[in-house]
Amino acid sequence: MKKSINTLVAAALAASMVMSMTGCSGKTAESSASESSEVSCAASTAESVAASEGSTAAPTISGADEEKGEGVMTYAEYSAAELDSQVTVETYIQAKQGWWENEGVGVATFYTQDADGAYFLYNMPCSEDEYALLTEGTKIKVTGYKSEWSGEIEITDATYEIEDGNYIAEPVDVTDLLASDDLINSQNMLVSFTGMTVEAADDSGAAFLYNYDGSGSEGDDLYFKVSYNGQTYTFTVESYLTGSDSDVYKAVKALKVGQKVDMEGFLYWYEGVNPHIISVTAE
Repeated sequence: MKKSINTLVAAALAASMVMSMTGCSGKTAESSASESSEVSCAASTAESVAASEGSTAAPTISGADEEKGEGVMTYAEYSAAELDSQVTVETYIQAKQGWWENEGVGVATFYTQDADGAYFLYNMPCSEDEYALLTEGTKIKVTGYKSEWSGEIEITDATYEIEDGNYIAEPVDVTDLLASDDLINSQNMLVSFTGMTVEAADDSGAAFLYNYDGSGSEGDDLYFKVSYNGQTYTFTVESYLTGSDSDVYKAVKALKVGQKVDMEGFLYWYEGVNPHIISVTAE
């Protein structure tokens, strides 16, 4: 379910490290007004590291990235911060969910992550040219306000600057945490789910719906249900993140009830776990 226009939101990894790659890579078109600000957009790349798959322990970034810059919070400090308080973090872009103009100000939403946790940046002001520079792995320093919306923790009213560094996260399998209270500790991270079973999305027996209530059409979000260990969950293909021309959009439309599937996505939250899926592999 999406946020309405001009709503001020209140809503905020794998033990060992492997060699990384370099590279420089957000939510709904509805948005809240944000003040524009000047940002540094000189994109740069540096040595990065990626977390290994299959573990729920948080990785560490070695070398210069072990220490945060002056005035920058660790993920633990960010997690402990009060809602509506100002926060400053250093993080790395993992995916971006669309750019648009809100009352003449360009804004975009980003999934970002460091070695210890993830930060969802909602409607962060940036020009269209700046948006193009904020590619996957790019390191940014962000100052904004820790907010919450229907369980989703995010940073709003943010400003940023690009810094040296690069990090691309590997998905962490959280399948066995689905029924656990610990799952929320991985909120907004890149995660994977394995051995899930496709269930009927509604009483009609369809394997997916356009929009959460079936009211949409081609190009809208896809909602589908999957089960594991007797419990059923609703997963989403967020159209602003992965549109109708993406492989995952097409894969979900081809699902059949009863199929076993493996998936990857960002652990978004809406009144409970509601992952934004970016990859589906069916048996």
